[in-house]
Amino acid sequence: MTMSDTLVPALLPRHIAVIMDGNNRYGKINQLGKGQGHIAGKDALDPIVEYCVSTGIEVLTVFAFSSENWLRPPSEVALLMHLLSLTINEQMPRMIKYRIRLRFIGDRRQLSDDLQLLMADAEQKTADFEAMTLVIAISYGGKWDIAHAAKQLAEQVQAGHLSVEDINKEQLGKYVQLADAPEVDMLIRTGGEYRLSNFLLWQSAYAELFFTPTLWPDFNVDELAAMLEEFAQRQRRFGKTSEQVTAVQQIS
Repeated sequence: MTMSDTLVPALLPRHIAVIMDGNNRYGKINQLGKGQGHIAGKDALDPIVEYCVSTGIEVLTVFAFSSENWLRPPSEVALLMHLLSLTINEQMPRMIKYRIRLRFIGDRRQLSDDLQLLMADAEQKTADFEAMTLVIAISYGGKWDIAHAAKQLAEQVQAGHLSVEDINKEQLGKYVQLADAPEVDMLIRTGGEYRLSNFLLWQSAYAELFFTPTLWPDFNVDELAAMLEEFAQRQRRFGKTSEQVTAVQQIS
């Protein structure tokens, strides 16, 4: 019996988000050529995606390129953009094989026309797949996401479709990225850092946080399975007391 066989579906997260950190350090530690750490990180995603599908995870969102990553050296940015294109092309057969929907979130205006077309084509071709949704965050930032949603709300008010009094967290939540997906239940950061780095700030309000020193290219299915086991043991109270949560569980 494998560890995945012991997982109880009802106790699994519906939505897992991953900050894939540590690619550069992996390359330096292993004395790889320039950019090879990022290539190793790209390859590490495949078994994680397949495991999430087989386990019954509904949504997997990965942080591929942040809005702050534009500040990195131009040569590294160019490499990352190239790897993103490769990732999309390489993922498509896997998306079709496993019936995975591919989506992208982030500010696409800074991306090349070719990359934008590639993303749109991948989304269109996989739009009807329902086994799982793989979301790749590119040129994404949580603060941008919330500001963008606020701007859309303001436009609704300006057009007379909404009044200022109508604005609340539910209305704002309709305009953030992934508004139609479950909120993040489990957020993982690899690489030994203990911060969210502006990732899915709204969507992760009640996410269970998992931090590991493992560099992303070394992160594997066994470590993810162990985290899922721990997730199943955590009591998620959402502001309630332990007694209230226990009482509801006993009734259900």
